[in-house]
Amino acid sequence: MRAILTTVGQDKTGIVAGVSGFLAEKEINILDLSQTILNGYFTMMMVVDVPDDADFTALSSELKDLGKKLGVEINIRNEKMYAAMHELSGGLE
Repeated sequence: MRAILTTVGQDKTGIVAGVSGFLAEKEINILDLSQTILNGYFTMMMVVDVPDDADFTALSSELKDLGKKLGVEINIRNEKMYAAMHELSGGLE
């Protein structure tokens, strides 16, 4: 399943390595990635391919814990949720 992973926090060494290393251990493939630093704040958005048998709730919790260790906020959401939100907002215009 495809998912959107976001990472935001104060810029410092090791954020990309920490997140990508975790994903590799979980056999989660990075399909696309965008990152930037704005006024000292690191922001990264990834589209990832999560194995279908993965426990998404546990994965989300582990990523939040990793974020605490790295000093950033990490969130992951199923891509279908974003698509549904876009369809709903399109109908409100």
